[in-house]
Amino acid sequence: MAALLCKRSAKSLIFSSIICFLIQITALNGQLRVGFYSQRCHNAESIVSSVVKEASQREPRMPAMLLRLHFHDCFVQGCDGSILIDNVKEAERNAFGHEGLGGFEEIEKAKTRLEAQCPGVVSCADIVALAARDAIVLAGGPFYEVETGRRDGRVSDLSLAAAMPDVDDSIDVLKGKFKNKGFTEKELVILSGAHTIGTTACFFMPRRLYNFTGRSDADPTINSKFLPELRSKCPKNGNINFRIPLDNASERKFDDQILHNIKNGFAVIASDARLYDDKITRAVIDSYLQRKKSIPNSPSFARDFGLTMIKLGRLDVKTGLVGEIRKVCNSFNKM
Repeated sequence: MAALLCKRSAKSLIFSSIICFLIQITALNGQLRVGFYSQRCHNAESIVSSVVKEASQREPRMPAMLLRLHFHDCFVQGCDGSILIDNVKEAERNAFGHEGLGGFEEIEKAKTRLEAQCPGVVSCADIVALAARDAIVLAGGPFYEVETGRRDGRVSDLSLAAAMPDVDDSIDVLKGKFKNKGFTEKELVILSGAHTIGTTACFFMPRRLYNFTGRSDADPTINSKFLPELRSKCPKNGNINFRIPLDNASERKFDDQILHNIKNGFAVIASDARLYDDKITRAVIDSYLQRKKSIPNSPSFARDFGLTMIKLGRLDVKTGLVGEIRKVCNSFNKM
């Protein structure tokens, strides 16, 4: 009996040791890092970059679309490519908060090229992250190193997108949503600054332009010179799909003009305007606008944007043995 117990104890010890070893290996391999694919698919980043460049030449709005796609992917369940799934009922990408997203075909095109060279190696989540960085650079924004090693999630659920920021959220609601994802008020401003490029649809404008307080009025923070222009582009009962620039001055150029717009009443969507309602987020905006380039280490929107995008890319990622590497980005692998 004693011998049997000893054998069992020995087996249990071996089993426990194996489990601990596997956990250690998983943890070791489960860290995002720059150059994750340098050995197994050394052309991964250049392949994604070429697809983004080609797409942006065909469609000037593509950089903004790919940047937005990355944010929306990461804000729901983390950066796991769940936004790409379209073959399940109630898929996440069909949520109201994801209305107007684009760039899906470009991610799939990059995946097809990568699978031809390195089958089963590069995740769709990493393609989305890399494409966003390349898009920012093409628009004149900062280059930053993208950490890779994400794996693709196996859940895509429309209901999980309920916490997405909404254009009509108050500043307190916006701060709460970003705080729940680990972002500060400063990072809320910086990520909202992504609206320096791209467009929005008139679908998101009626309340701000025509019924802000329920009294058939407009948002009082809209500059009086700007209101007629916005109303002419998005008239009452007009085409809700008509698109207008988020940054009326430089919609295809990455710069800090969006912050000037917010301060001076030229913000297009309500959630951007709300950033100047709060003393903390207002102070962040002012710190960038008052920046003196001659002073070392003074606030730089472009630099901080790159750093915040790196942080966004780490949000609730799946690594190691968690998740999967999809064969195609819009469909889970068959189990």
